[in-house]
Amino acid sequence: MKKSLLLIPALALAGFTFMKGQPAKVTDSIVEKRIVADSTHVTVEKLYEGLKNPWGMVWLPDGRMLVTERSGDILIFKNNKNTGLKITGVPKVFAEGQGGLLDIKLHPDYAKNKWIYISYSKPVEGGATTAIARFKLNGNQVVEFKDLFQAKPFLKANFHFGSRIIFDKDNYLFFSSGERGTQPKVWELDNDHGKIHRLHDDGRVPQDNPYIGQTGANPTIWSIGHRNPQGLVYDAANNLIWGIEHGPKGGDELNLIQKGKNYGWPKTSYGTNYDGSILTENKTMNGVENPVRFWVPSIAPCGAAIVTSNKYPDWKGNILIGALSFRYIARVKMDGNKAVGETKLAQDIGRVRNVAQGPDGYIYAVTEGPGLLVRLMPKKQGA
Repeated sequence: MKKSLLLIPALALAGFTFMKGQPAKVTDSIVEKRIVADSTHVTVEKLYEGLKNPWGMVWLPDGRMLVTERSGDILIFKNNKNTGLKITGVPKVFAEGQGGLLDIKLHPDYAKNKWIYISYSKPVEGGATTAIARFKLNGNQVVEFKDLFQAKPFLKANFHFGSRIIFDKDNYLFFSSGERGTQPKVWELDNDHGKIHRLHDDGRVPQDNPYIGQTGANPTIWSIGHRNPQGLVYDAANNLIWGIEHGPKGGDELNLIQKGKNYGWPKTSYGTNYDGSILTENKTMNGVENPVRFWVPSIAPCGAAIVTSNKYPDWKGNILIGALSFRYIARVKMDGNKAVGETKLAQDIGRVRNVAQGPDGYIYAVTEGPGLLVRLMPKKQGA
């Protein structure tokens, strides 16, 4: 397929944004600010059309790009073109509801150790669960496959699996697990749902995890009180972890993820039940972290990336978040651990499932409805 170019300006969001100055202090006031327009223009370059339900994407040092499809396929691209080949030996996935093959991530030392990590909905006795696994490739064949984690207890629900994967500067593995509709269980430490987890890269449990040694607590847990985090970003420059999660009807959140913290779901929320009835009277609560940014109405945030490339000098340090329901990329301007503004990019491009910065320094995104692979190209001044 030939590439097509669409000139799409960065547009201002209608309505208001709500931001919190210091996310760790629940007593701080919520500041209401209008989102301002961004004068930057980008060209949306359509590289491929024909994806179905893409979820994750990574680039191998040999030039191959891998794109996961929720159905269970890992597609192989080369030079931004679909080769028509797929990775073979991928495990069976629970591709029902919101389940399936989800995120994919290379180990930071992939050039040396060749490990690739995936999150997926694993079919198990009694239903399905969020699983984290790693493997290597022999050509296009999966080898040395091993599950590192399976969220327990196993449940029948076919929704809210999470799940994204990141590594920090010390090569610790972090990943998100959705609450699977368990709601009150999200605050309890004897189950893995509605949590961010932390492991060594080989699946061992770090002995400085926050709940190590606590009776009845699952040792992999890093933070609690999450609903359905489908975005997770590591800001290496500031050594910060950002979690992006779906609210109910309204109340999607951008959270600064910290060790042993509670993010409130379902006892605090800026959203309501889907029928509009009150979910909770509490937007804040003592002992609960308030979001750095939240969205009402919901944008249905998903995969995200932090911009470090010189290709977009005005965007450095910004977090780009795919919006499923409103079909654009949200560019959240950051100042350290504060969100200080927002614009939207590529309006109506499709349901943006993931955003990533490629090895060429450009921003890529995958969408569903239509199923596209696109690249954002800065428009030359005067063009």
